[in-house]
Amino acid sequence: MADPKRVYILKHVANEDAGTLADFMTENNIAFEYVNLYAEASLPADFSRVQAVIAMGGPMNVDEEVKHPFLKAENKFIQEIGKKGIPFFGVCLGSQLLAKAFGARVYKAAAKEVGWGEVTLTGRALEDRVFRGIKEETLPVLQWHEDTFDLPKGAPLLATNPIVPNQALRCQDKMYGFQFHIEVKRGMLEDWFAGREDKEEIVNRFDTLETRLKELSWKIYRNFFSIC
Repeated sequence: MADPKRVYILKHVANEDAGTLADFMTENNIAFEYVNLYAEASLPADFSRVQAVIAMGGPMNVDEEVKHPFLKAENKFIQEIGKKGIPFFGVCLGSQLLAKAFGARVYKAAAKEVGWGEVTLTGRALEDRVFRGIKEETLPVLQWHEDTFDLPKGAPLLATNPIVPNQALRCQDKMYGFQFHIEVKRGMLEDWFAGREDKEEIVNRFDTLETRLKELSWKIYRNFFSIC
C-alpha cells in the first residue's frame, strides 16, 4: 500500500513547533511529520507524498546560509513546491522565507516587534478564501521578529499594522505567509519569555485571549486545509 500524503512541518529550532496548528491537524486526522532542519533532517524528496508544507519560525535571518546551511536548501525547496502548486503555510521566519523564495527583499524592520499587538486585515484578505468567515478586521496577535519583507511581484498584502506594514501575504494561489505567531500556546510563551520581565504579562494576556485566538486560528486553519 502506498504511503499516504502528509503535511511536512519544517522546524528551524527545537522550541518553535507547530503549536495549535499541530493540535488542529491531530483533531482533524491530518497526517503530519516534523522535519527538524536544525538537526540536519532531510527535506522531502518525493513531492507526490507532500500534501502541504508548513515552515515555522526561528531566531535566524533568512540570509544566514553559511551559519545555517539548511536555509539555502529550504529556499530551493519552497521555490520547487511553488512550481508544483503545493500549499504552503509560513509563520514568522517561514513568511520571510516565502517572500525570499519569490524574489522579494528581506531586511531589518524599522522597529522590532515583541509581544502582543494587533494586525488589520486588508480588503484583499477579506476577499481571500483563507480568511473566509472572519468578520473582525483587527486581530490580536503575538509578535517576535526584527526583520520584515517586501512583497513579491503580484503578491497581495493580507494583513498590516503601522509598525511593520507587511504582516501577511499570499504568493501564487496556495502559498501563505504570516509574520505573526498564529500558532502560539501557553506553554510555548512560558518557554519563549522565560527570564524576561514581561513574561507574566504576556502569559496572562494569552489566558484572556485564548478562546478568541482559537476561534480565529481554527477558521484560518480550516480554510487553509480545505485547499490542500
